[in-house]
Amino acid sequence: MKTADFDYYLPEELIAQTPVEPRDHSRLLIYRRKDHSIEHKHFYDIIDELHPGDALVINETKVIPARLLGVKEDTGVPVEVLLLRRRNTAEWEALVRPGRRLKPGTRCSFGDGLLRCEILGNVEETGGRTVRFIYEGVFEEILDRLGEMPLPPYIHEKLQDQGRYQTVYAKQEGSAAAPTAGLHFTPELLQRIRDKGVTVVPVLLHVGLGTFRPVKVEDAEKHVMHSEYCEVAPEAADTLNRIRRSGGRIICVGTTSVRTLETRATADGVVHAGAGDTAIFIYPGVPIKAVDALITNFHLPQSTLLMLVSAFMGREEALRVYNEAVAQKYRFFSFGDAMFID
Repeated sequence: MKTADFDYYLPEELIAQTPVEPRDHSRLLIYRRKDHSIEHKHFYDIIDELHPGDALVINETKVIPARLLGVKEDTGVPVEVLLLRRRNTAEWEALVRPGRRLKPGTRCSFGDGLLRCEILGNVEETGGRTVRFIYEGVFEEILDRLGEMPLPPYIHEKLQDQGRYQTVYAKQEGSAAAPTAGLHFTPELLQRIRDKGVTVVPVLLHVGLGTFRPVKVEDAEKHVMHSEYCEVAPEAADTLNRIRRSGGRIICVGTTSVRTLETRATADGVVHAGAGDTAIFIYPGVPIKAVDALITNFHLPQSTLLMLVSAFMGREEALRVYNEAVAQKYRFFSFGDAMFID
């Protein structure tokens, strides 16, 4: 499986720089696997695709203001620390810039010394560093004050409302990036979905930047995913298994929800409760065990996310659908439009 086989042409003007308002007025491409048909609607029409007795699986992770801008204490050189994963009370795995100047033992300062950190060592998996923070008070409160939302590098416009890079159901802090398929839902749309008889089931995966990193190996199957923390509560597992036994569909909102369920599912499609790290890599040929349908955004060329989508619909069909989305001028990536794979 060649990485280059998952490439497609995307005009730069189709990369969404700002979110649509209201959230559920983004466009929705519906792809039906049974007859390979395509329909063009709006996201608020998703309710017509959901049936009583179905389960809608959402990822309740919350993005933290993980981007810290400061200076080296000894030279005053500007630095950036992007938090990826918490190790303990004071230590985090992070990406740092400029990497060559931030060697172990270096100290940095943020907010005129309100928050300081020491670089401890390298993290081979991410190419980042382990950093230890020094502060007084509550770390989360300081981070809320000093940190910025870590928008993807292809978004060049400043986000006016930081809450637009959070889902309306975000609860548990820990992500370095948003599970963007969920950005299209409003509280009102979710309530209408529940009123229709669809069960909304929360799971958790804290999104790391590794999910969005490009595949750099020629043979895609040799790509190594970075691990992320995920969790399926006993109540969620019981609900999903009961719905599946009753003939309902398991519909995931976003690739993170898919990866969470597929991590915890056995070959028979049963989802088991549990928590821990996952580095699952889903691509064409990897069986989908527990998920029947997917709501997702449009993803970067040659990305693991496009490969996951291709596992649902086949590589050639995925590229055909993407080319149709380009032709119809859909908006792409984090703040872009959505697709429902039925």
